[in-house]
Amino acid sequence: MRVLIVDEFEEQGVAALRAAGCEVFQLTGLKDAALAAAVRDCRCEVLIVRSTRVSAEVLAASKHLALVVRAGAGYDTIDVAAASRRSVFVANCPGRNAVAVAELTFGLILALDRLIVDGTVDLRAGRWNKKLYSEAMGLKGRTLGVIGTGRIGRAVIRRAQAFEMNVLAWSRSLDAAGVKELCVEPRESIEAVAADCDILTLHLAATDQTRKRVGSTVFEAMKPDSMLINTSRGDLLDYDALRQAVADKRLRVGLDVFEREPKEGVAAFADPIMQTEGVVYGTHHIGASTRQAQAAIAEETVRIVCSFLRNGTVENCVNRRQKTPARFMLLVRHRNRPGVLAHTLGAISDAGVNVEEMENVISEGAEAACARITLNARLGDAVISRIETGHEHVFSVTQSPLID
Repeated sequence: MRVLIVDEFEEQGVAALRAAGCEVFQLTGLKDAALAAAVRDCRCEVLIVRSTRVSAEVLAASKHLALVVRAGAGYDTIDVAAASRRSVFVANCPGRNAVAVAELTFGLILALDRLIVDGTVDLRAGRWNKKLYSEAMGLKGRTLGVIGTGRIGRAVIRRAQAFEMNVLAWSRSLDAAGVKELCVEPRESIEAVAADCDILTLHLAATDQTRKRVGSTVFEAMKPDSMLINTSRGDLLDYDALRQAVADKRLRVGLDVFEREPKEGVAAFADPIMQTEGVVYGTHHIGASTRQAQAAIAEETVRIVCSFLRNGTVENCVNRRQKTPARFMLLVRHRNRPGVLAHTLGAISDAGVNVEEMENVISEGAEAACARITLNARLGDAVISRIETGHEHVFSVTQSPLID
């Protein structure tokens, strides 16, 4: 299997892929037409990316491409809809960077509370101002509001509790069992969390529903002098409203992600939010960029590729439809011989019925099997009879409606 890696990737991961029998190509710094050409020329079946954008043109560059693995959690840099139209699987590595992002989240919180950046700048400029920098609130007993309780949100919650903080939380998936497990106080909305916390930290995925979700209504709810941390995705925030809130409510802000980030690793950067008067700290979208996290992500990427290599299954697939249009299940018990499935599928095709999913389960000893075939419509009795009696190696055929 040919694997193309187009971003920085751990050497131990490359070695593991080669040890598994993959032919690995490493070509970093490619984008757009150059990336499409590389996909076409190396005829890769697997493409591994981190920050590189994978467009519809890249996905269409080669008929051999079958799997794109995002060596990280978010996959908004991949045109998943275009991949689905071409039957290209997309997989990611969720949770492997959770500790790294949680650590940076608390790095920003501590830096904002103690004004570490401003203090360092003053010291480098020869200014000593112990009085100003001795006025931190501290974290013990303060309230952290966590928006999103996925793996990163949970890692943040555990660290907040180690700091002896109170934790409020909101997530669409947070239920009573989750509240009990995490030992948090739930709130019914982001605004409700914002109103009751001293520090608000965002850990949501980037979707159409979350784009600019944190805007004026959230900032109006926040207390004066409170903090906002975003280490998830830049487009969660309404930046015009945020700049106004920094001015009006003296919010302290820590950002690892931005609305318009450069695509290159090294580039000029000019974002109005970083020029806002007030305490606004930023890092370079490095939440997942620790050696520990990258090693864990490489290990998970290798696991995904090896599973695909061994048996064609895609772990952590993000574009497999959870509910197909299937309405009926066909079970065909048969001897494990050539021609049985071709006979069965031919009869289904002639009936104008579409196969949605199928699996041929082999019995112990490999003498017999059962084909499980889901269909978008019911087969008539004549078609069932044709399948059952038209091939010597078919034992039986049963059809039943699928129940939601």
